[in-house]
Amino acid sequence: MAGMSVDEIVAGFAARTDPKALEGMARYGIATTAAFGVPVPELRALAKKIIAELGRTNPERHRIAADLWATGAHEARLVAGMVELPALVTPDQMDRWAADLDSWDVCDQLCMNLFAETAFAWGKAIEWSGREEEFVKRAGFALIATLAHRAKKSPDEAFLPLLAAIEREAGDERNYVKKAVNWALRDIGKRNVALNAEAVATARRIAASGTRAGRWIASDALRELEGEKVRKKLGVAAP
Repeated sequence: MAGMSVDEIVAGFAARTDPKALEGMARYGIATTAAFGVPVPELRALAKKIIAELGRTNPERHRIAADLWATGAHEARLVAGMVELPALVTPDQMDRWAADLDSWDVCDQLCMNLFAETAFAWGKAIEWSGREEEFVKRAGFALIATLAHRAKKSPDEAFLPLLAAIEREAGDERNYVKKAVNWALRDIGKRNVALNAEAVATARRIAASGTRAGRWIASDALRELEGEKVRKKLGVAAP
C-alpha cells in the first residue's frame, strides 16, 4: 500500500501536523480534534498511489479503507472514502460510517467520492434526509446534490421524491443541514428546464412556509435558479 501500513500513513500525517492549516480549517467549521492539517490535494495523490499499487478492482482496497476509517483520523477518513471500492460497500457500512461523521468536509467528500457511486445511493439519500443526526442528515442532502449533478441518465421523475424531501426538511435551522438542503435544491434545479421549474416551485412553497431557515434556503436558491446564468444554460426564457 504505497509502501506503508495504515499505522505508518497516520504517523506520517501526525509528523506533518500544521497548526496554521488547522487554524484555517477551524475557521471554515472543519472539525480539527483528530486532524493534522494535511492538504486535500496531497491526500488525493496518496489515494491515487494506493489505487495504482493495488489495482482498480483489488478487494484489498476494501480492507484498507476500513482500517483507515477505523483510525478516526480526519485525513485517514478522507483517504478511506477515496480508496474504497463502491461495489463492496454495504448499506450497513454506509450507516456506520455516516454515524461516525463529525465534520462537513468528510461528510461531503465521502458522499461525492464513494457513497454516490454505490448501488444504495438513492435509497440512503431519502432515508438519511429524514434522520435527526446533523451530519447523517447532511449526508442525505449531499447525496441528493451529488446525484443531481452526476446521474445524467436518470429520469426527471426520480428527482421528485428528492424535492419532496427537500421541502419537508427545509425548516431545519442547523447550519450544516440547511446549507446542504440549499445545495441539493439548487443542483436539481440546474439539471434541465423541467426540473428547474419544479425546483423553483418547491423553493416558492418553502419560502411561503414561514420558517427562517426555509426563507434563507428559498431566497438563495431562487437567486441562482432564476438568474441569468442558469436560465441561459438551460434555455429558459426570462420571466
